[in-house]
Amino acid sequence: MAWTIRRVVTSHDENGKAVVAIDEPCRNPRSGREKHQSCVVWSTGSSPADNSGPEDGGARSVGSTDPNGTVFRIVRYEPGVAARVHRTESIDYAVVISGEIDMELDDSLVHLKAGDVLVQRGTIHNWANRGTEPCVIAFVLIAAEPVRRAGKVLRATG
Repeated sequence: MAWTIRRVVTSHDENGKAVVAIDEPCRNPRSGREKHQSCVVWSTGSSPADNSGPEDGGARSVGSTDPNGTVFRIVRYEPGVAARVHRTESIDYAVVISGEIDMELDDSLVHLKAGDVLVQRGTIHNWANRGTEPCVIAFVLIAAEPVRRAGKVLRATG
């Protein structure tokens, strides 16, 4: 199914006037597994970010996270999306834009619906859409130190 995210990015002209630098469909949609689509709207290679340059943060090559920066990604989970149990070395802020989804943790399941927000703090998890409609979530991932518990370092996986 065709899926389009419009991204509008502001900047400054040579005199410091606020301008729209980019107004276009997200050009980097990808799918890493069945019934899953995502696009990186913007990313930075550092935090705090540098807003002075002309670089397109949506065109940078990034993985799930950026080890020194941030990633803003929109994800669409179709009903029956393939499982991906994973953990990232980031703090993730998520807003469910539409639909419903289950977040599976080691010992629990949390049902989220449109309008719900989530702060994911380096926990291992999976997303399961058991409904009949797609679920769209906006994620902002910010680099974080790996979690340490009981003398172990809980590294990114999956």
